Amino acid sequence: MIINGVKIDPSFAEAFPMKATRVIITAQNLKWAHHSAQAMTGFATSVIACGCEAGIERELDPSETPDGRPGVAVLVFAMGGKGLAKQLETRAGQCVLTSPTSALFAGIHEGEALPLGKNLRFFGDGFQISKLINGRRYWRVPVMDGEFLTEETVGMIPAIGGGNFLVLAQSQPQALAACEAAIAAMEKIPNVIMPFPGGVVRSGSKVGSKYKGLNASTNEAFCPTLKGQTRTELSAEIESVMEIVIDGLSEEDIQKAMRAGISAACSLGAQNGISRISAGNYGGKLGPFHFHLQEIMA
Repeated sequence: MIINGVKIDPSFAEAFPMKATRVIITAQNLKWAHHSAQAMTGFATSVIACGCEAGIERELDPSETPDGRPGVAVLVFAMGGKGLAKQLETRAGQCVLTSPTSALFAGIHEGEALPLGKNLRFFGDGFQISKLINGRRYWRVPVMDGEFLTEETVGMIPAIGGGNFLVLAQSQPQALAACEAAIAAMEKIPNVIMPFPGGVVRSGSKVGSKYKGLNASTNEAFCPTLKGQTRTELSAEIESVMEIVIDGLSEEDIQKAMRAGISAACSLGAQNGISRISAGNYGGKLGPFHFHLQEIMA
């Protein structure tokens, strides 16, 4: 398969089951909603070392938020419910409760209930009060700028992490330009996040290492500086490879995001140094979700 001169490898991305939730952060204005959301989703690129994967899903108009203020939707993914609950509570307490004018609401109500403000309320030291509105409990916690309003619980649902594709280009600037175009297109797709910095990964990894105790190490088959030293997946003209990882609430969501991103990357074409699109997998032995590139782009 070739799109605009760019070869689409007969490969697939291998993804894994995760648990996910969505929270809505509102504030006096969008600037402060973003400050809180960016803090909450910091150091959340990979469950390998961060405990969760998180990112801003989209901005919300005041007409879309529970309190009628500007807001931001945040998606948080973890390998299990216990880990997700811990990450959510820690990040909400340190990054949303602390942020001026912020409020915190559930963006998912179905599924298993996780504590949101249920434990954060104790920061009020007995001065907190609750309100039950339309069957949902909210907590008003006194803070120095006024009140912190938070919903008591949020829903947790099954999700998928690790959808991905690789952009193989003739130079580093060309690979990055293609990835930037891909991310701009993928950010328009709901129910997904690309959790790495700017949505892009330059240090794609393989499972294991020659060093004891290291769970992941550099994917040498895709490192251009090692083409003469090891088994390589790269042809002579490829000098840079970058990866985009996608977490989503469903298989369909990840497929839509991959299709949008690959289409945008291919729009730059071979004339701009984009040679191939590939994907990372483990031979289909570890993750039950397989996203075949050519099927998605057919």
